[in-house]
Amino acid sequence: MSTPKQFKQIVLNERPVGDFEPNTFRTEVLPFNLKPGQGEVLVQCTWLSLDPAMRGYVRDARSYLPPVKIGEVMRAQGLGVVVETGPGTSLSVGDTVSGPWGMTEYAVMKEKTVEKLTIPKGVQALDFLNTLGSSGMTAYFGLKDVAQIKKGDVMVVSGAAGSVGAIACQLGKRAGAKVYGIAGSPDKCDWLVKELGIDGAFNYKSIKFREEFKKIGYVDVYFDNVGGDILDMVLTRLAQNARIALCGAISQYNATKPRGLQNYLTLISQRAKIQGFIVFDYASRYPEAIDELSAGLIDGSIKRKFHIIEGGIEQAPKSLPLLFSGGNTGKLVVKVSEELKAKL
Repeated sequence: MSTPKQFKQIVLNERPVGDFEPNTFRTEVLPFNLKPGQGEVLVQCTWLSLDPAMRGYVRDARSYLPPVKIGEVMRAQGLGVVVETGPGTSLSVGDTVSGPWGMTEYAVMKEKTVEKLTIPKGVQALDFLNTLGSSGMTAYFGLKDVAQIKKGDVMVVSGAAGSVGAIACQLGKRAGAKVYGIAGSPDKCDWLVKELGIDGAFNYKSIKFREEFKKIGYVDVYFDNVGGDILDMVLTRLAQNARIALCGAISQYNATKPRGLQNYLTLISQRAKIQGFIVFDYASRYPEAIDELSAGLIDGSIKRKFHIIEGGIEQAPKSLPLLFSGGNTGKLVVKVSEELKAKL
C-alpha cells in the first residue's frame, strides 16, 4: 500500500455530565508523519472494542485507571496489523496484534505494549476483543474467583445479552449451575435460552418481571453488570451464603447522582458477600482463562455474537450510546479498516 497523507483520531473534547453527547468527542485529521523508533512498531487499526467502561474513562474521578484528559485520544482496545517496525523489535510486518492504542487509525506503539496474536483453528482474530479478550477474562475470573461458582448453584446474570454477560452465562452452565439471565427485550431473552442454552431469561421491561423472577427461588450467585434497581431487587432474593460479583453498573454510569442501595441488610441476614473486582488484577492468570475459553470456542460449546459497526473510526463515538440504551446484542465492535498487510 502507498503511504497515506493523513489519518484520523478521536479525542475527548469535553467531559459529559450525563449521557455521551455529540460534542463529547471530536475527530482530528493529522498529517501522516508517524515513524517507529527503537523498540517500536507502527500499527494500523483494523477493529476497535466499545465497552461500558468507557463512560468511566472520561469521568474526572479516582478509579483504577487515570481519566482520559481533554484533547487525548480516547482510550480503547483494538486489533491491528503491524505495517512498519523500528530497530530492535521482534515483531514483523503483517503480524496481527492487539493493544490499547485507542481510537486512532494508526499508532506508534512500544512493542512491549502490544500482543502478537497466534490464532488457532476455530478461533478468529475478533475473538481477542471478546471471548479471549477482556470480556472473557472478566466473566471467567468474576465467576471463578469472586463468585466462586459451583455445581448446583442458582445463578443470575444481569446484562446477560452483552459481551461479558453472555460469556458468564455459558461459563455458569459449564460449571453445573442453573443459570438465569436478565435482558431488555424478548429477542434477547430468546437468544439466551435458545442459542446459549441457559435455563431461563427475564425481560426486565416486562410488567411481570418481578413476579416472574420470584419463581426461580433464592439466588446463590448474582453476576451484576447493571446495578441500580435490579441489583436492589436481587438483594431481596439472596440465598444464605450468596455471592454477588459486582462487575459493572451500566444503568448508573450516566447518572449525575447514582442510586444507593436500599435492601443491603439482606447481606447481613443471609451471610452474603458482595465484592467488586477489576479484571486487570488477574493479568498474570489470563493464560489459564484463555486455555479454557479457546477450547470452548474450538469445540463449539462456547458461542459468541458480535454487533459489528461498519463505516470507519468516526462511527466509534457515535455508536457508544448503544451500550447504554440496550441497542446491542453481543460484543459491540467497530470495523476501522481492512486487514492490510503491506509495508508502508
